Order: sequence, then structure tokens, then C-alpha cells
Amino acid sequence: MGRASRLKPARLAEKLLQIRTGLGLSQSEIIREMGLEGLLYRNNISGFETGERMPQLLVLLKYARAAGVTIDDLVDDSIDLPKKLPKIPKK
Repeated sequence: MGRASRLKPARLAEKLLQIRTGLGLSQSEIIREMGLEGLLYRNNISGFETGERMPQLLVLLKYARAAGVTIDDLVDDSIDLPKKLPKIPKK
């Protein structure tokens, strides 16, 4: 028996990149904003943004909270993220 591949939202990588750039954060800064230092690294973020890696559910929750959107907004391909994200990052 083989393993079935997981269904992935087609636009998730695009949306994660949009969140990071929309908040004006580097890959290292988004990790700090989400409070995931030591758990995620820049290569993880790069993989999420290129679609090579699928973030864990709790990481998606952190992205959503950092941006002030819902997880639905991230995983539903029929929903566009707002042009201006509601959350302003901490300085």
C-alpha cells in the first residue's frame, strides 16, 4: 500500500509570501514575529514561500495571527488576502 499525497492549497505559498512582504519583514523577522526562533529557520520560510514545503497547522495559525487574518483566508484558494494586511508588525 502506498501513501496518498496530501491535498495542498494551490495558492498557499503565494499567500505566505504576501504576508511576509506585506508586513515588510525579512524571513528572519517573520520567524521572530511568530515567536518561532529556534524552531523555524530561513530555509523553512523559503520552502513555504516556494511551495516546496508545507507548514504545520500551528505554523499556519501563527502566520494568520501575525497578519490579522484567519486560517480560512490562507488555505481557501477562492479567498484573496486583503491588499493591506490588518496587522501592523511590532517594531
